[in-house]
Parts: sequence; structure tokens; C-alpha cells
Amino acid sequence: MNRPVGRVIAAAAHTIGLTPNQVSLISAAFTMTGVVLLATVPPSIGLGIAVWLLLAIGYAWDSADGQVARLRGGGSLAGEWLDHVLDSTKLVALPIAVAIGAYRFFPLPSDLWLLVPLGFAVVSTVTFFGMILNDLLRGKRGVAQAADAGGFSVFRSLLGLPTDYGILCVAFALWGWPPAFMLIYSLLALAALLYLLAALAVWFRKMSALG
Repeated sequence: MNRPVGRVIAAAAHTIGLTPNQVSLISAAFTMTGVVLLATVPPSIGLGIAVWLLLAIGYAWDSADGQVARLRGGGSLAGEWLDHVLDSTKLVALPIAVAIGAYRFFPLPSDLWLLVPLGFAVVSTVTFFGMILNDLLRGKRGVAQAADAGGFSVFRSLLGLPTDYGILCVAFALWGWPPAFMLIYSLLALAALLYLLAALAVWFRKMSALG
């Protein structure tokens, strides 16, 4: 859903003269507001819904910056760099905020539960860096990114839903109900780990073939 919503945002942003970098920074502002609220405000149903919406709106704006760049005739290396830096910050800051909020406010039966968001931070970072590195190394070998896309299918999309950032955003609607949130969040973290393990094997095999 983020791309169709991002398309509307991109059209509006282009109409009022926003640059792609400004769109990226607006996205980061929404996202980081949600992140800070997780770590500093006691959980409630209202807070959970607010965080969900902030993260989802930030995601939609993040989907718009590239579209704005294309509307303006193409992006820049600096803009791509900024987008990746903001994305990497988000992927680490969000699970760390979950760990801080859970430590401060959740009635956890054991502090070992804090390993879930901390582990999620590691998985998200390695996944993101792996994808960026794949593009970089393929580019050095002159291999187009589309050659590794793998096509589209409903089955592949459904299989990847547990690892979709949009689904993760929705999970924060349960932030005011700690037991339910920790269950869903843990399952999403497990799905992300399984996806990463499978992806690493595929990526390494393809890098070996290129080498």
C-alpha cells in the first residue's frame, strides 16, 4: 500500500515544489517521532495507534522521494546516499526504541525478552546491508539489478508478508497491550531471521557465480 499512497504524496510534493531530499527528511521526521514516543511514553492503546500511523506515514513519504526524483528528471547520488542513511538509521533505531520502551514500561517475565528487539536490530541491519552490497557488487560486474529480480507472483508476495515493513508498522497498534505485542513482534522477528538465513544462502551462491 505504501507505493500507491506514496504516488499521491509524490504528486502533491512535486506540485508544491518539494525536492526529493526534503521529502526524505519529512519521512524521517514522522518515523523518528514514532521511535522517540516508543522509548519515552508509557504504553497505551492511543499511543500504539499514533505510533502505527506515524511509522506508516513515514513509510509512505519514504516511498515518495524516489518518485519525486523521477518527476524532476532523475535523482542524484547525494539524494540516494541520504535515503540509504535515513533508512539504515530507521532500521536500527526502531528495534532499539522497542527494547528501551519494553525495559522501561513492560511487565516482562524476564529481561531475556529484550534480546528479541536487539536481535531484530541485528537482522534488519544485516539484511539491509546485504541488499545494498548485492547491488554494489553486481554493478562492479556490470550485472543489471533487474536481472536478479526473480519476477512477481502472488505466492512470493504472500510468503514475504511477515517481513514487510508495513506489517511491522501495523503491529505497533498493539503497543498498549504488551503481551500481545511481544508475541506478534517476536513472530515477526523470527520471520525476518528465517528470511535472512534463506537470503544469505541465495546471495552467496549468486555472488560466487559472478566471481
